[in-house]
Amino acid sequence: MAKMHAANPVVAPGEFPFAVAFLSHSHIYGQTRGLVDAGATLTGVFDPDPAKVAAFRERFPQAQPADSFEAILADPAILLVASAAIPDTRAAIGGQVLAADKDYFTDKGPFTTLGQLAATRAAVAETGRKYLVYYGERLHNAPTWEACELVRGGAIGRVLQVLIMAPHNLVNEARPPWFYDKNRMGGILTDIGSHQFEQFLYVAGAAGGRVNYARAANMGHPEHPGLEDFGEASVTLDTGASAYCRVDWFNPRASRAWGDGRAFILGTDGYVEVRKNVDAGNPAGGPRVILINHDEERTITFDGSEPLPFFGRMILDCLHRTEEAMTQKHAFAVAELTLQAQAVADAAAT
Repeated sequence: MAKMHAANPVVAPGEFPFAVAFLSHSHIYGQTRGLVDAGATLTGVFDPDPAKVAAFRERFPQAQPADSFEAILADPAILLVASAAIPDTRAAIGGQVLAADKDYFTDKGPFTTLGQLAATRAAVAETGRKYLVYYGERLHNAPTWEACELVRGGAIGRVLQVLIMAPHNLVNEARPPWFYDKNRMGGILTDIGSHQFEQFLYVAGAAGGRVNYARAANMGHPEHPGLEDFGEASVTLDTGASAYCRVDWFNPRASRAWGDGRAFILGTDGYVEVRKNVDAGNPAGGPRVILINHDEERTITFDGSEPLPFFGRMILDCLHRTEEAMTQKHAFAVAELTLQAQAVADAAAT
């Protein structure tokens, strides 16, 4: 099973102070760990629920509880706010952070409506601050990161097709009520589907695309009518490449991983398979990348010690106002295409 991976510190202690606010999703732990491992200094934490703050401080005791979100916004020393709020509130929280002259690092998906995206684009243009997104299935997963870098480096030629299957654990008893409210959650494609759309654009070097088909449905959980537990989408990227993803909440209980995610990337000169979290069927099998091109057939394995550079690059981008980790244009293009796919799925369901 895949582990969280380390990052090499890129700044000295105190050089990049950040705070955390709104802890509705557990991804905040991965966001925080990535920043801390890359050298960022965690100074404060806020959530309206004291229990969430207490649980967070068990892992990150250096985070001092803030009396309010406004106190974090008013602290001139804080350069970035990381957040994993309820999805329909992420854009509004981000707008407050940008207006306070700080950069914002939100969990995916960053928006639930195209209107939120439009307002945030305007806020970024006005403030010059960064609206960063934690697309963790690439940024915090070493096999996916390695596979994408191999492909971007030309290992399989020009990308022709990207196929991703992304089952996830549901774990009903651990989910809060808002998770089953589509107005708050935004739909399965804007949620876990956003990871896949990010990989589509990045690995193919695309700036956007056209949604050919999208579907989202509740296929196995009638007790939660507001839940979409299955989603799929087909996209033609602006490079001409084809892309398809299936996302679902049907990962079986016996699986050793939270999801047996797979990606298959076909190029003109070869292909790559990514077993993102586990090598299912192999008792000792961890995540791996399989590369086959005209010169070699190779398997790359991972043990959890591989550093991932995204967080360090993101910190340096915030300090130097560069875009080495992820461009703002890319983050917004992913969100736009994802929201368009969700809209197609919603229209098909009516």
